[in-house]
Amino acid sequence: MAISVLTAFWAVSMLFVITPGADWAYAISAGMRGRWVMPAVAGMLSGHLLATLVVAAGVGSLLAGHPLALTLLTLAGASYLLWLGGNLLLSPAVPQAANAGAGETGARWAFKGFCISGLNPKVFLLFLALLPQFTDPQSNWPLPLQILLLGLVHLCSSLVIYSLVGYGAKAVLGSRPQAARWVGRASGAAMVLVALGLFAAQLG
Repeated sequence: MAISVLTAFWAVSMLFVITPGADWAYAISAGMRGRWVMPAVAGMLSGHLLATLVVAAGVGSLLAGHPLALTLLTLAGASYLLWLGGNLLLSPAVPQAANAGAGETGARWAFKGFCISGLNPKVFLLFLALLPQFTDPQSNWPLPLQILLLGLVHLCSSLVIYSLVGYGAKAVLGSRPQAARWVGRASGAAMVLVALGLFAAQLG
């Protein structure tokens, strides 16, 4: 694939990644819990990787042609985001509580991150609409391999930005419990708004 194509896709991918949304809210929440940033980010990236593999395998076009499947995926993702956001609103993360997170594990944070991105139909539909546009039918590379490469470029961008967001939240809010509480509530509200938007799209 031409470097110019990869560069163009990277620019578009970055615009998507730097836009605050549910992923940002989750990264901030993980940052305020202290040591869970990388498991949370890894979980979200695994959801993006799943979307990439689905599109590369050609399954994406089949699913997109079945409205019921997309509706069920949307409702599942919206319900999960609503649950997470509601919990953050009611019990925002406080830095001092980071070491007292009974029952919290890296695997649990990774799983929740996977659900946030893996159950988000907007991620899937974006990849379905975006990735094929940057492929070259005349290339010596097979189409699925081109899509996979583009997906990996996106994963690299996401890794950098989400890590910066998570560790930035930890550094800035680590000694400011009151500010951290408000940011935690704002993150929860962001998740709730995204969930309500997904519900509204299905009812509209």
